[in-house]
Amino acid sequence: MDKLDIQILSHLLNNCRKPDRQIGSEIGISGVAVKSRIQKMIQNKIIEEFALKIEPPVLGYSVLYFVVVGKEMDHILDQIRLVGEPFYVVPCVGGITVCSIVVKEDPTKKMELAQSLLRDVRVLSIFEAKNPEIRSDLTKTDIEIIDILLKDPRLKIEEIAKKSSFSTKTIARSLEKLQNDEAIQFTLIYNPKNMGEFIPFAVLVGVKGDIKKTLAKLDKVFLESFLQKPFVHMNQIVLFMYTNNVYKMDDLAQKVHEIEGIQSVDLFMPKTITFPQKWARDAIVQAKKSKRLHLMPEIHS
Repeated sequence: MDKLDIQILSHLLNNCRKPDRQIGSEIGISGVAVKSRIQKMIQNKIIEEFALKIEPPVLGYSVLYFVVVGKEMDHILDQIRLVGEPFYVVPCVGGITVCSIVVKEDPTKKMELAQSLLRDVRVLSIFEAKNPEIRSDLTKTDIEIIDILLKDPRLKIEEIAKKSSFSTKTIARSLEKLQNDEAIQFTLIYNPKNMGEFIPFAVLVGVKGDIKKTLAKLDKVFLESFLQKPFVHMNQIVLFMYTNNVYKMDDLAQKVHEIEGIQSVDLFMPKTITFPQKWARDAIVQAKKSKRLHLMPEIHS
């Protein structure tokens, strides 16, 4: 990989439907060159698959995040599956695993059950993920299109039309809405081990005070080091960053700590990333059965 590849990967992580020509114009190469580089990253298994990430709350689910140290990943997954379906699973360097699950019932009770089940595992952190900024109003049409895109989020409008009963105009309108929806992300899964000199890592930032102002400061200082846009949860921000020098990682983490409003900083280096979609497919099946035109989620508080 080189700097252009990492820039292309970053664009696709934030929106994998972004046209090759548009990416090219923003980084200074042709659309044909962008397409060629994407194909190489797929061949070299840097890009493992393109994915549609749906924030579970918009489909009526809560999300619990765990940061654990200990047992094998399979053991941890077996335990948390007794509580809910996996949403995001990232084993990291140092025996740490960051994972999340989707749950339908009372998240507080589910958290207590999960802690009980994980009693032989060291739990560093467990919390319910909430982003009060996320609002979504999915229609039955959107749900039908999402169902198709779960299998391939980069399908062209004409291909979606062939698989559905909708006109290209209706699909285009829905796609524009979905791409501007904070709760829907057209993204990809990459393999950190195949990125050559580039090292992806995540920084979990605890914030005291105004989280929007803190995020704006982080954007201003670290924008060039972001691999994808940050994830916000109440008083926490997850920064997805990269470097080409392992020693710069600590320097970047230290600089994050120096930003006004930052209370805590934890650094994680992913070994693999998996993004199970069973929960989403099941939720879509249920959503299709709904008689309502608009699906307003019912979240447990």
